[in-house]
Amino acid sequence: MTGVFEHALGADFANLHPNVRERLALSDGRGMIGHGVMDRSWRGPGFTLPFLWLGSTRLILFPDCGRNVPFTIENYPYVDGHGRETVSFVRTFEFPKRRRRFDAQMVHRPGRGLVDYLGTHQNLAVDLAVSVRPDGGSRLRSGEFRLHEGPVRTGVPRMLTGVATVDEWFDPHRGQFRVEVAMVNRRFGPVFGYEGSFAARYVDVGGGVSGAVKPLREKVMD
Repeated sequence: MTGVFEHALGADFANLHPNVRERLALSDGRGMIGHGVMDRSWRGPGFTLPFLWLGSTRLILFPDCGRNVPFTIENYPYVDGHGRETVSFVRTFEFPKRRRRFDAQMVHRPGRGLVDYLGTHQNLAVDLAVSVRPDGGSRLRSGEFRLHEGPVRTGVPRMLTGVATVDEWFDPHRGQFRVEVAMVNRRFGPVFGYEGSFAARYVDVGGGVSGAVKPLREKVMD
């Protein structure tokens, strides 16, 4: 299999920093586990709390803030029940009083590009534009959000979501990856984000991927 990022970037995939390219080339039974610390996890003003609390019930975003938060990310490639090449993005944050997870499964759809299915039930999908930063890092920027809840299948107005940006690059001085995530609503401002670093360890998943990092339901919203 060709990795979902290589599909999306095409020839630009070769312009990634070698360490970033290795990290994003996950396919054919090779996964990655990253352990590190988020220097800061933040949220927007008080009116964002209901939105973030609701998201946390399906492992999509969360309202907790903190500094120096232990962090784990698990990226495993697999083929889902719809035959789509998929990479898990399971992020775990160890806050002092509780553990939070932020789950997503990323697929590449011909003619659409990268699509991120969020949470435990894949009720929310978002189109992603991926590009290569000047330093060889990667940048993901969200586009349309789509909701599938029961009989409801609809696009979500931008005023209710926002634009999420994920920047990731390799810091050769630390020998670790740096990540910065921010979600900003065009009208109301910053909503959610975190930033920090992690070290990567590559693992063999030829024997299959644990259901613990897969969603409870898989949906198609193309």
